[in-house]
Amino acid sequence: MKKLLSMSKIYLIFVFAVLYAPIFYLIFYSFNSGGSMNNFESFTLEHYAAVFEDSRLIIILLNTVLVALLSGLIATIIGTLGAIGIISIKDKKMRNTLLSLNNVLIVSPDVVIGASFLILFTMIGVKLGFASVLVSHVAFSVPIVVLMVLPKLLEMNTSLIDAARDLGATKRDVLMRVILPYISPGIFAGFFMALTYSLDDFAVTFFVTGNGFSTLSVEIYSMARAGISLTINAISGLVFAVTVLIVIGYYFINKRSKSIATGGHQ
Repeated sequence: MKKLLSMSKIYLIFVFAVLYAPIFYLIFYSFNSGGSMNNFESFTLEHYAAVFEDSRLIIILLNTVLVALLSGLIATIIGTLGAIGIISIKDKKMRNTLLSLNNVLIVSPDVVIGASFLILFTMIGVKLGFASVLVSHVAFSVPIVVLMVLPKLLEMNTSLIDAARDLGATKRDVLMRVILPYISPGIFAGFFMALTYSLDDFAVTFFVTGNGFSTLSVEIYSMARAGISLTINAISGLVFAVTVLIVIGYYFINKRSKSIATGGHQ
């Protein structure tokens, strides 16, 4: 048994090393004063300074963050209400059908989703840009939020709702004071998942972005096609650092929500 546990630990270390080694290799050379990733000459922050001195890159970074925050917020609202609506359906066949349709959107290739939105926006005459990217990001984020919120709704004791109604609570009171506080960990999880998916998305964004508007993933791709530049390493390092901070923030918020919920039940 101990041997099996030690082997599993070694396997996990190996997996994480394979996953993170290219990222740390990329970040390591973002501090290289040389112009390549073959030989580390000396430590420098000039590539990070170049990122912040490039006004175009700053605008693209702000576009990326704005789209991620807005799409995450909108998708969280729609996804939370959608999950509540699915759970409230009494017909199990209809409920399972809706859940299956939701899961299909999650497993669908990004290329298919991106091409579908491109065709849709072209047919209805929507100009590709901020609005098309935002709508697309909301669309692929909603199913993720639904998937994050559903487990909290399923584990919720319906007697809490019945007790609230017996005490004279309206439907709005039940939603705002009973259901939403209880499922708040799932809501936060859905928001942060939608946020990170939006920040990282390339395939869908590549299809629906237009001239004059771009996100960081599309810009990094364009820069990489032009040739190796350590500025790309610096941008990628900054994105990785922001992603880590988001994950840490989610961890502490989730931990605090659980401790409040535990304290409330006690």
